[in-house]
Amino acid sequence: MARRPTIKDIARQAGVSESAVSFALNDRPGVSRDTRARIRRVAEELGWQANSAARALSGERSGAVGLVLARPAHTLGVESFFLQLVSGIQEVLSAARTALLFQVVEDVDAECAVYRRWWAERRVDGVLVVDPRTGDPRPALLAELGLPAVTIGEPGPPTGTGTSPVSAVRADDAGAMAQVLEHLHGLGHRRIVHIAGLPGLAHTVRRMESLRAEAERRGLGPDHVRSVVTDYSDAEGAAATRRVLAEPRPPTALVYDNDVMAVAGSAVAAELGIPVPHRLSIVAWDDSALCRVTHPRLTALVRDTAGFGRLAAEELLSVLAGGPAGVRESERPRLEPRESTAQAPAHTDS
Repeated sequence: MARRPTIKDIARQAGVSESAVSFALNDRPGVSRDTRARIRRVAEELGWQANSAARALSGERSGAVGLVLARPAHTLGVESFFLQLVSGIQEVLSAARTALLFQVVEDVDAECAVYRRWWAERRVDGVLVVDPRTGDPRPALLAELGLPAVTIGEPGPPTGTGTSPVSAVRADDAGAMAQVLEHLHGLGHRRIVHIAGLPGLAHTVRRMESLRAEAERRGLGPDHVRSVVTDYSDAEGAAATRRVLAEPRPPTALVYDNDVMAVAGSAVAAELGIPVPHRLSIVAWDDSALCRVTHPRLTALVRDTAGFGRLAAEELLSVLAGGPAGVRESERPRLEPRESTAQAPAHTDS
């Protein structure tokens, strides 16, 4: 295997001292402009790259940011959201020649341990934090460490910690759920179940609270409109669908927190002989190719998930460049009505 070129190799090829190479490659005074140009040309020809670990030990930036996912691993392979999010993040980081260090862990405690280790080892310059939780310990930890961070999906800086390096980008989950309920209520649906994601996630709570508030505003109580939680997987989405459709007064509309569960729910309805949308309307939270190729095509909330990732990466790079921490708002999702939603079936009791 070919050996990585070193400063000694560059010095030998360029006919200069190793200290001159160090000065030239680190933009320090001590060499002439012509010598600096010759050294950099030789370094490029040899394929030399700075050693990020050595740079970190010397107090320089590592040139990497981190992303840790504390979710059941089996739910990640089927959900398109994270793939699109990471593609947007990577687009910005690649242009900035910044690496993305990625790790999947079992829970938030393990995630916090990763942050402590990465920062102690100077492996990353900052982190992108996903899945904000109620009572989330991570913002306070990141502020304590002084590790620059952007939380994707809110909440922002922790309360009571003073100046914090934690920024946030947020999506209007409450407004999006209001659009969904307005659409279904306008079609005459009065029994609606929200097949939600993981309990305790901040965006799950916001969606559930928005659903309850919008239902109450229309005179619908928890016996008409409610949420049930899952782990986002197709298996739990299907199981939850089967349970609520077997109730004595089943819902006439189902709202799923991701595309995978919505497609699984549609399959359960077909298996039970419940036609969509004539007896059951279905809405998916995140639009994807799955929603557009299934039959009938699924009404879905459309948002630029890759753009959400780009916004988060841009905010983190801004903080790393010395900009202030803050909260940035992503574009509000819009509802795309398709063939899976229609007028509520006639003669259903309210």
